[in-house]
Amino acid sequence: MINVIGLGYIGLPTALMFASHGVEIVGTDYNKDLVAELNAGRTTFEEEGLDELFAKAVKAGIKFSTEYVPTDMYIVAVPTPYDADSKKIDASYVVAAVKKVMEVCPKGATVVIESTVSPGTIDKFVRPVVEQTGFVIGEDINLVHAPERIIPGNMVYELEHNSRTIGADCKEIGDKVKDVYSAFCKGEIVVTDIRTAEMTKVVENTFRDINIAYANELAKICRSDNMDVYEIIRIANKHPRVNILSPGPGVGGHCISVDPWFLVGDYPGLANIILAARKINDSMPDFVLDRIHSIMQENGIKDVSRVGLYGLTYKEDVDDVRESPTLQLLESMKKHLATGIKVYDPWVKRDLVDNQYHDFDKFVNDVDMVVIMVGHSQIKEQMDKLNGKVVLDTRKICTLENVYTL
Repeated sequence: MINVIGLGYIGLPTALMFASHGVEIVGTDYNKDLVAELNAGRTTFEEEGLDELFAKAVKAGIKFSTEYVPTDMYIVAVPTPYDADSKKIDASYVVAAVKKVMEVCPKGATVVIESTVSPGTIDKFVRPVVEQTGFVIGEDINLVHAPERIIPGNMVYELEHNSRTIGADCKEIGDKVKDVYSAFCKGEIVVTDIRTAEMTKVVENTFRDINIAYANELAKICRSDNMDVYEIIRIANKHPRVNILSPGPGVGGHCISVDPWFLVGDYPGLANIILAARKINDSMPDFVLDRIHSIMQENGIKDVSRVGLYGLTYKEDVDDVRESPTLQLLESMKKHLATGIKVYDPWVKRDLVDNQYHDFDKFVNDVDMVVIMVGHSQIKEQMDKLNGKVVLDTRKICTLENVYTL
């Protein structure tokens, strides 16, 4: 049996995937309301294929609890934010989970950390917790790092088909954990040491962040000198060895916008390109605000309450708002005491911010200017409803004429 600790965006689909492939699973989370929802037969976030996977897992006998259970394997999938000041990882959730595991686990158990961590986190934070309990690592307890590699919007497919990395102190334990994940993973599973596994995951997301930053910096340069960044990127990408991404309003989610900070925090003075990329991407919501202001002036729109932001999530067709550029933009507006801007997102059902609409037609009717922050399928299908509006399209998806871009 496997006890999966943390039933959020990573832990829940991982637990469901294991269970639906015949592995006995108990999913544990400290959030009583979340566990109650799952036990009532309802998933806690929207994701393509998740409800079907949930039904299979329930039929296979998956259990959900607020309690940790004695077993021979634990998978820890709890959040790993970073400290806003030091930029170092906040490992407190991982440490708390491992402490609870140590209270119930038998000798010989394997503890797998799936949470994304900075290089050295398991050595600095996890091993001491285990050793303080009197367990001998490698004899009484085995530690493994198996970082997740999935993205909201395509989680179920990527869980099955993406390659995985298993970091372990010895190949024998790594191979055993590899066999466990092979229950559902069809991609290549690479076994390595723990620090390499830690570093590899962070490096993957940092690579993506740097490439996004390059596109965003190009957008700023081109805007400063009245050049079309999209046309420039289109032509440059005709070179066989060039693949520049498209600029956007910022970087969100709990991976690309967070993981690079781990390297900045742990390697100050060395992670210079990484730091520059982070600063560029974090500056994009303010850049969008400046564009909104100039476009309002150009079109005689004096009241910010006549402006609407379309999209609250960090990417299209998901309900995940973690590190959302729109939320960053709204926070920046609050600092400048600017209020009244309207917001709509078809994927966000709960009231999350002020002036949030839940009816698209009413949202459009109540504004003169629409800022497309997220390229949801819904707006692509109803783009004609923006006719007659001033549109700032930060995602380059609008098919109407005379649209403003970054």
